[in-house]
Amino acid sequence: MFSLKKVVILILIVSASSLVNAAKNKIGILIYDGVLSSDVTAPVEVFGAASRKAWFSDYEVILISPKQQDYITSEEGLKIIVDNSIYDALELDVLLVPSTYDMSPLLENKDLIAFIKAQGKQAKWLASNCSGAFLLAEAGILNGLKATTWAGGESDLKADYPLVNVQFNQNVVVDKNIITSNGSIISYQAALTLLAKMSSTNFANEIAESIQWPRLRNAF
Repeated sequence: MFSLKKVVILILIVSASSLVNAAKNKIGILIYDGVLSSDVTAPVEVFGAASRKAWFSDYEVILISPKQQDYITSEEGLKIIVDNSIYDALELDVLLVPSTYDMSPLLENKDLIAFIKAQGKQAKWLASNCSGAFLLAEAGILNGLKATTWAGGESDLKADYPLVNVQFNQNVVVDKNIITSNGSIISYQAALTLLAKMSSTNFANEIAESIQWPRLRNAF
């Protein structure tokens, strides 16, 4: 039998634990059916590995869908469980926007664009991989800033969003608190660049070594 004192202590412990979990800094990654897997799995691996370190343990990665659904299916057939939807009350420290081959339905999704705009006003960092830059641009977040998109898509981004200072032939572009990248395998480079900005170059190098990213220098 629990005494009243023990019950009160137990409640306090559970409440404190809930507050700690609720207080975690959140790195939100948008996901949707048809998303390109590497745009998502690369930052999940980088930030997931970092979150297991003491110096980054107050961060957690959450996956956010524009719809209220249990999971999405990527372009490559990977099923990914959804943590939240854009209709949940979320305060993100980071919002990362990946790509699909057909961005039109996403660009026409007013609720999604409104969510990106709202997070853009309060998040410390925003990022995109591949054609995810088009969503940031549609939300007006890239106006007046340097940005890139998928290799070969720069001209389209420039034509569709003339207020964006589109950078050609660059893997990763950083301007203020916005990071954009070519996506695909470069999503790893972008995530490590963001991690360095959020922590330090030494810490980012520690994670890069742990996932064997530097070995790519001699891969080809």
